[in-house]
Amino acid sequence: MSVRTIPFPVVDEVARHCLQEEEPETVHIEVHLPGRLDPAGLRKAFHEALLRHPRILMREARGPWYRRRYEWELTDRPDVEVVTFPTPGRDALRDARTRALTTAPPLTDSPPVRLEVVERVGRVEGSEATDAVGTAAPAGPAPLAAGSRAAGAAPGPKKGGTPPARASDPAPAQHNGTVLFLTINHTALDGPACLRVLATAAEIYGGKDNSPAAPPTRTTEPQPAPTDTPSNWSPPARVAPGTPEPSPGNGMLVTELPLPHRPKGAPYTVNDQLMVTTALTIAHWNREHGTHPRPLRITMPVDDRPRDLTMPIGNGTRLVEVPFAPSELTTSDIQGLLTRTATRTRALKSLPRPQLGHGAALLTAPVTPVAWRAALTRGLRRAAAPWTSTTLLSNIGRIPYPLDFGEDAGRAHAVWFSAPARMPRGLTVTTASTAGRLHLALRWSRSLLSHGDGAHLRDLFEHYLHTTDVEQS
Repeated sequence: MSVRTIPFPVVDEVARHCLQEEEPETVHIEVHLPGRLDPAGLRKAFHEALLRHPRILMREARGPWYRRRYEWELTDRPDVEVVTFPTPGRDALRDARTRALTTAPPLTDSPPVRLEVVERVGRVEGSEATDAVGTAAPAGPAPLAAGSRAAGAAPGPKKGGTPPARASDPAPAQHNGTVLFLTINHTALDGPACLRVLATAAEIYGGKDNSPAAPPTRTTEPQPAPTDTPSNWSPPARVAPGTPEPSPGNGMLVTELPLPHRPKGAPYTVNDQLMVTTALTIAHWNREHGTHPRPLRITMPVDDRPRDLTMPIGNGTRLVEVPFAPSELTTSDIQGLLTRTATRTRALKSLPRPQLGHGAALLTAPVTPVAWRAALTRGLRRAAAPWTSTTLLSNIGRIPYPLDFGEDAGRAHAVWFSAPARMPRGLTVTTASTAGRLHLALRWSRSLLSHGDGAHLRDLFEHYLHTTDVEQS
């Protein structure tokens, strides 16, 4: 039987060149359901979903060192059992998060994804997530889960435009729900593509319609070129080091926050509010750590793919960079900052551009052996490190699918994503909204920040998100 192969697209090849064991390129999706799932039924449904999206069934093809391309082999069925059910226990949730950060599904097995089904029982010691996700929350800051601020972590800033400190919440009641952990090798696939596959599995399992909701309609008008935009030729600010940890890899913290409000007809979107929040958070963090002010550049993935069954599966986003001058990163004119940010993001989204820019397309042209291009790519990545953007903000937006697994398991009430956080950025911010709540994941390189630093950045983010909420400003 002949084996079908396709060449690595540009994004996949660049990611393959730059793989590191210390910081695996994984994307993590965490879906919280109120009920329980039947193991055999879920395995059957997810297997059927893989077959309905056959592009996900791929593995890296072997080849000699002098080959001109990496290639994906497309398989007719999975090579391995993708769905697993770890033993329930007090550390099951924490351990699943750890595996999502430390162990990437191998590219040599089809498909390069892993779905772990964790049945939660009570509070998880040391969990980075709040245990009360999806329940009615009191007004004000969301509660902090026990163990999520490390001893000695920097306290929340005090009064005068700074966020209040949090207090730990009392222990919650026992929780009988289920958490789905989908871990993705980002060399092959991205989060939105795999969420599409999971929505198909939910529909097969529960028999409920999981078609995507219509995207929000917005009037599109020709946008003026943004003015007073900081130059991209000078090296941007870096996230100031906090208290690095001795072990390599990534750390992560997830939390649930109220969605920010905006007036009807405002010239900016929630995405612009999140962009401004991220910029103000990092600017505040850097001031606290005594770094010289520099322009910030925040990478923003743009995804133009449809969300229905025709959605192309793979790495389908393109990256743009949103700049900020140091002088504008204050809260004295938050409306002006939001409006300028909206102008920049709309202009950047409207520009036709290859996924990683024209340079990456040229670098991956198959004119020399792929091993030579790999060495060149790694060298150029190191040389260009000072010009790498400050951080990445990936806003998934409102989850378009109900993710309804039927009467017993129920509909998802919280969904988190996290993106890799390798140096030199060292920090990524990922947001999504479900059931009217904002789900935030901060992920960082342990060589830059500690868990206590992540908790402090979370507090800063919550404060500055509140400042963009015009109904409460």
